[in-house]
Amino acid sequence: MSRGDLTDAQWERLEEVLPPIPKMGRPPRDRRQVFDGIWWRARTGSPWRDVPERYGPWETAYAVFRRWQIDGTWARVLQTLQVKADAEGVLEWEVSVDSTVCRAHQHAAGARKKGPDDPGRARPNGLAAEPDDHGLGRTRGGLTTKIHLAVDASFHVLAAVITAGQRGDAPVFEQVMDRIRVPRIGGGRPRTRPEHVLADRAYSSRQIRSYLRRRGIAHTIPEKRDQAGHRLRRGSLGGRPPGFDREMYKRRHKVECRIGLLKQARGVATRYDKLAARYEATVQLTLIRQPL
Repeated sequence: MSRGDLTDAQWERLEEVLPPIPKMGRPPRDRRQVFDGIWWRARTGSPWRDVPERYGPWETAYAVFRRWQIDGTWARVLQTLQVKADAEGVLEWEVSVDSTVCRAHQHAAGARKKGPDDPGRARPNGLAAEPDDHGLGRTRGGLTTKIHLAVDASFHVLAAVITAGQRGDAPVFEQVMDRIRVPRIGGGRPRTRPEHVLADRAYSSRQIRSYLRRRGIAHTIPEKRDQAGHRLRRGSLGGRPPGFDREMYKRRHKVECRIGLLKQARGVATRYDKLAARYEATVQLTLIRQPL
């Protein structure tokens, strides 16, 4: 076993939720070997062709990673682990929301782009939700991608959304909240509503506060200085300031810690995938592997 590979105890927890290796004309390989090879690439950020021979042919590792991304296996495995954690009482529904910007390598650029009105536009490799910009944006630092996360108090990531690096945090907030969906083992509706939401000033908007009140979700979001100034200048018409618990707000550090742990995978900290759907699968793989 090499550094970073699954231990026997970790594989025992993961083996029951992973599907069998798809048949590709050759005898099926050991799932543990293939998974370790895929994780090695995400952990180191190396090209697929540099996957060590001890994990088998690199073509097999890439083919399995690609196929499981297209058919949604990575997302289903991640959700299965969330369901098990919720059934065991591990999930704590105090959710912190934040985002992080990741630099994109020059090899991440160059994916085919077609206009939204092009009748001949085809979804690459059968991908259902690949954005037109492939989740790449230009900022002062160059090509960047942003990961928006919703993290509970036990450091479990409940939702992740990939956008271009220049996208703001507030416009994506509702999309992140809509991604929170944890089914229940005994049946019934999936759990989608946190008990409390923590966020920084980037999420301080009337629309977000109204959205949370409409869903009956308590929140702790500090008010922006310019918003407070506008409210004070309006006098009694400005209304009361939003409630803010400074001690509760200190718990938001958990999403910052989870972002730091996520970026320990170099394939996440720097984006090498041309397609946003592939990069999202790399993020999902890292979220599956790290809690084990």
